[in-house]
Amino acid sequence: MENAEFRRHRRLRRTAGIRSSVRETHLRTEDFIYPLFVVEGKNVKNEVASMPGVYHRSLDLLNGEVDEAVERGIQSIILFGLPDEKDDVGSCAYDTNGIVQRATRQIKASHPELTVIADTCLCQFTDHGHCGVVEDGNILNDESLALLAKTAVSQAEAGADIIAPSNMMDGFVSAIRAGLDQAGYEDIPIMSYAVKYASAFYGPFRDAANSSPKSGDRKTYQMDPANRREAFREAQSDVDEGADFLIVKPALSYLDIIRDIRDRHDLPIVAYNVSGEYAMVKAAAQNGWIDEKEVVLEKLTSMKRAGADMILTYFAKDAAAWLNESN
Repeated sequence: MENAEFRRHRRLRRTAGIRSSVRETHLRTEDFIYPLFVVEGKNVKNEVASMPGVYHRSLDLLNGEVDEAVERGIQSIILFGLPDEKDDVGSCAYDTNGIVQRATRQIKASHPELTVIADTCLCQFTDHGHCGVVEDGNILNDESLALLAKTAVSQAEAGADIIAPSNMMDGFVSAIRAGLDQAGYEDIPIMSYAVKYASAFYGPFRDAANSSPKSGDRKTYQMDPANRREAFREAQSDVDEGADFLIVKPALSYLDIIRDIRDRHDLPIVAYNVSGEYAMVKAAAQNGWIDEKEVVLEKLTSMKRAGADMILTYFAKDAAAWLNESN
């Protein structure tokens, strides 16, 4: 057609080579943070019913899984621990010989180059399932901060490379930063769950972490899913208090928030591809309704495109394998 009055955009899509050369967003194995659930006992490898492919593992079976992740190019993991005993203040969270602390020491001994991130919260360790101290049904903010700082210091002492507080108490970054600095861990960064919504997508995780609240919910400290501007305030507070990374959780239904935070802050942004987002894809794939590989890589790419630098995802090991196949 001569003198066409339209642009031929398809020229840049004509071959796989051309499409690859003009691709704007790229997934890399080093973008992924792989979550691991560690439990007490021996020879424990129990699949989480609502999260096919995700397991509770005891320490004696942990190294094999970590070895495989490293072989696939994963450079960062995050540890969630399930203790045998719980109490009202989550004392196992800051126990020197707690499950997360022992897992950290074990992993760093075999893979010193691997970045070990410690989830810093109390909900898995408290008998009431909340992320702080509870009194007369109220989650006490300031009283919880000291315990969270104590937990962070114990995790750093065990060798954690990054502390990732997920509790959403006001001032938690400031309290943890002060605690780490006073204990001599000025160089340990904080990956803050800065923007964490009270989401219905967390259900499978609460099964995996045995962390459902025994009463009430977490809506008094996690954010309302309807709110956008509140995310700006939360993120800014954590930046002002000394956060080094900002997490947005969940990811898939909050891509707009990821972009908003990316546009406002130059810190590394982490998208948390949460358990419910994982479980939905797994269920659809098992029923033959979708191509799991293609859907997973597309949705992870969408998180990078929205502005995430890193992605915390239960698909990390599989996604790394798929990316390695295409290279």
